[in-house]
Amino acid sequence: MATAGKAALVTGGASGIGRSAVLALARAGYDVAINYSSSAAAAHATATEAEKSGVKTLLVKCDVSDESGVRAMIKAIGERFGRLDVLINNAGTTAPWKPKDLESLSLEDWDRVFNVNVRGLFQVTRASIPLLRRGEHPCIVNTASIVGLRPGPQPLPYSASKAAVVNLTKTLAWNLGPGIRVNAVAPGWMEGDWMKRMLKDKYDDLMVKRAKATPLKRCVTADDVAETMMSLIQGNRFVTGEIIVIDGGFSAST
Repeated sequence: MATAGKAALVTGGASGIGRSAVLALARAGYDVAINYSSSAAAAHATATEAEKSGVKTLLVKCDVSDESGVRAMIKAIGERFGRLDVLINNAGTTAPWKPKDLESLSLEDWDRVFNVNVRGLFQVTRASIPLLRRGEHPCIVNTASIVGLRPGPQPLPYSASKAAVVNLTKTLAWNLGPGIRVNAVAPGWMEGDWMKRMLKDKYDDLMVKRAKATPLKRCVTADDVAETMMSLIQGNRFVTGEIIVIDGGFSAST
């Protein structure tokens, strides 16, 4: 049975930025649908933590690159919550590669990154529109990346996909206004498991160096990103089509 309270969907909501966004939304009184693809244990833990704020959660396993799965996910959310006030498109993946060695990139990995990061974002957004139109001041926040705005060491398909997210954000804002606002956040180097997987044994050294070169003298955290997302959700009612960089001033000072 659908409920009458504010509701949100966070894709890739089990860990990292997604987890922080789920918990921030829960603290603000939103019932939250938590999408995950493979991290069932982490998703359940996030839901349990969110429910401590007195809200309802819905766990939905779905690969956002699968259209039929996305449609089924949105149907389940509609049946449970009846509406969406917020959509956070956070699900994402990357690909292994050897920097500056283009032959080290698998085209299968390239396609997978774009299927999740770009096609998946579009599919979830498109399917969510009817529920968002039932919400109050509905908005979408996409997770982009600083490497979608300027060159960086990330794998080429990841960087290119995040540049596509930047463009999609602006284009969707034009297409969905005035009823639905669409913005994105672009985190810089972020503390946590994602960068640990990318940097491996160089993580500690490179993160310290990046922090020293950053005006605010530290690297961004998932909670920093969620805080900015909430500012776009709860305020900034005349802001749409914008990309908010969250990197402590690093890109502005280099």
